[in-house]
Amino acid sequence: MVAETALVGHGAAVRGLAERWLEVVAEGEKDFACSPAGLWLAMAAVAAGADGETAAELRGVLGVAGEEAAGAATAVARELGRTDALAVATGVWGRVPVYRAFRESLPDIGFGQLDPEAGVEAIDAWVREATDGLIERLPLTLAPDTLLLLVNALLLKARWETPFEGGLTSDRPFTDAAGVRHQVATMHRTVRPADAWRVAGEVSVVELRCRAGDGAGEGGLPAVVRFVLGPVGAPPARVLAAAWAGPGERAGFEADLVSVALPRLALRSKLNVLPHLARLGMRAAASRAADFSRLSPEPLLISQVVQECVLKVAEQGVEAAAVTAIAMRAGSAVRPRIHPVAFDRPFGVVVLDGGGTVPLFTAWQASAPQGE
Repeated sequence: MVAETALVGHGAAVRGLAERWLEVVAEGEKDFACSPAGLWLAMAAVAAGADGETAAELRGVLGVAGEEAAGAATAVARELGRTDALAVATGVWGRVPVYRAFRESLPDIGFGQLDPEAGVEAIDAWVREATDGLIERLPLTLAPDTLLLLVNALLLKARWETPFEGGLTSDRPFTDAAGVRHQVATMHRTVRPADAWRVAGEVSVVELRCRAGDGAGEGGLPAVVRFVLGPVGAPPARVLAAAWAGPGERAGFEADLVSVALPRLALRSKLNVLPHLARLGMRAAASRAADFSRLSPEPLLISQVVQECVLKVAEQGVEAAAVTAIAMRAGSAVRPRIHPVAFDRPFGVVVLDGGGTVPLFTAWQASAPQGE
């Protein structure tokens, strides 16, 4: 059945987009949080209206375009929505005609009218509701020449299966990307050896299990949250990708327990993704050569792509939200052996779907963490 195989069929495309995009996002030693799944879902919905060279380029990056993109975007969104405590929503607002066939091909997307002169209060309210207030407003400023706006939102609010004990949280050293040492609030607990491993002999991965039955999903598996720690100076993109390495690429620790020292953190990023499109291989979509003739009788091109992402990790659980907005304008007992893993230098966080294959959120903590 399509919904049951959507992530098998398209998960590789989402991971491929993540790996290419992270190479761009992670340039320079900086903090960031982003949602590869959110970007893929938003671009796939737009790709459903593409044709010609534009569709060919989008297909090369997203794995789908044109007619098949609508079904893929719908199926992936529905299956991701089954991840427990994860909610997915997409809306489209326009002031140009949108083909009935395009609307009907995306049955889970709401369509509304766009009036730049009236402001974006209603869209801001949609964003707040879709992210439970973690993101308060549309992440881009609507230009007067915007003819169509597509917004995708992801929200995760999950609790750890085994919370960190608050009384064990204490200030511990953290050396940032510049080599400066700080004292930061650090949580402590142990995990089973099955929940920690190395990839390529250099990246340590620790998986913290989320509690089932926390709500937003439709009874699916809990989200998979993995923290990744690479060698000093390792590029973030390479370290983060280790979070979705398959079982055959993992090597366990020779230990009875793994002790984890993890800083509390709260990251927020707003990324201008439009300059990234060409580097990802999607040039035509934002140029005068753009062909979205399956979407509207009016010629359109992508004029803005902005994503805002929030990720918070604390003793009780993890919260994350991402809003991806695409604007378009006219165009052409025994003492155990313990292996310590202390996240005391730049590290990554990756939240995957319940099957552990699709990167919903990725983040890199380069500076001293600031928890809430």
